[in-house]
Amino acid sequence: MRLFEPVTLGAVRLPSRIVMAPMTRNRAGPGNVPGPLTATYYAQRASAGLIVTESIQVSPEGQGYPTTPGLNDDAQQAGWAAVVEAVHAAGGRIAAQLVHAGRISHPVFQPDGGLPVAPSAIAPAGFAYGPDWRKIPFETPRALDAAGIAAVVDAYGAAAARARAAGFDAVEVHAGNGYLVDQFLRDGSNRRSDRWGGTAENRARILCDIAGAVVAGFGAADRVGVRFSPWNTYNDMTDSDPARTFPVAAGVLGGLGLAWVHVVEPAGTAEPIARAMAAAAGAPLILNGGYLAEAAEAAIRGGAADAVSFGKPFIANPDLPARFRAGLPLAEADRATIYGGGAKGYTDYPPAGG
Repeated sequence: MRLFEPVTLGAVRLPSRIVMAPMTRNRAGPGNVPGPLTATYYAQRASAGLIVTESIQVSPEGQGYPTTPGLNDDAQQAGWAAVVEAVHAAGGRIAAQLVHAGRISHPVFQPDGGLPVAPSAIAPAGFAYGPDWRKIPFETPRALDAAGIAAVVDAYGAAAARARAAGFDAVEVHAGNGYLVDQFLRDGSNRRSDRWGGTAENRARILCDIAGAVVAGFGAADRVGVRFSPWNTYNDMTDSDPARTFPVAAGVLGGLGLAWVHVVEPAGTAEPIARAMAAAAGAPLILNGGYLAEAAEAAIRGGAADAVSFGKPFIANPDLPARFRAGLPLAEADRATIYGGGAKGYTDYPPAGG
C-alpha cells in the first residue's frame, strides 16, 4: 500500500504517509503545562509517520478552552521538551500546532479579565466552556488594532522559537476551525475596511505575516506547515466564497517554501479545492476529513493527497498504522473521556492484542 511508503514533507522525512491529526484533549496541568501523561500519550502513538500535536496557544490571551497547553513560558517549554524527548525515544517525529483562539475565548481565560480579540467586534453564536466546564455565552470581542495584530504576530514567532528550543521536528500554524487566523480569512467574521479586510488578499495578510514570523522563529521554512478548514462551519464560521478565499490564502504562502499544507476536506466534497490550495502554496498536501485506510489509500493513489491525517481513530488505537497494515478492526473511543480528565480514555487504550 502506498499509505505505508515514505514521503518527504519539506525537510521532514516520514516513514509512512500516515499522520496523526491535531486533537484537543484538555489534559494540561497547572499553568497550562503538559505533563508526564501527555508525554506517554504521544509516545504511545509514535508509529505515526508524523504526529501533529493538539493546538498549543501562543499566548495567555490565545487560550479558548479549559486545560489546554501553551508554549509561552519556560515551564510550558520544559513540559513540551519532555513530550518531544519521549516521542523521539519511541522513534517518532512530532510537530507543534500553534494557535490563537481569538473570539473563541472568554474573559474568564484572559489574563486581565478583558475581552477576547478578533478581526471585528462580532460575537460568535454559541457558548464557551469555562474553567469549570460550565457553558457561558460568548461575549462580543474587541477588534484588534494594528499594534494588537503586531503583538499576535510576534507571539507566534516567539512560540515557534520555543518549539525549536523544545526539540520539535516542525511546527504547524492553525489557520482553521474558527480560530483567530480563520476569523481573519473569512468575510463572515472579518468586516474590516483597512489593510486586513475587504479583499481575500487583504484578509490573508495576517496569515502571511504569522507564517513569516513562525519561519523566522523556528529557523526553517521547510519545517513549517499550515492547516486550513475551508468548508468547516465550526465555531460559527461563514464565508461568501470559500472556493476563492482559501486558494488565495494558500497563495500568499507561496514564496515561503513551506513543508506542507494540511487541509480538512472530507471525501466527496462537491467542489474540492485542497489540491489547488497546496499547488498555490507550492507545498505537499496532507489531507484530512474522516478518512480510514481504504479511502486514504485511494486518495494517495489518485493524486489527491501526499499524506493523510487521522484524528479520532488514533484516540483508541495507539498502534493505528499496525492495525491498518494488518487489516485489524479498530477500537472505538469513549466519547465521555475525550475532553478533560486523567489517564482514563487517554493513555489506557491498549495496542492490538495488548
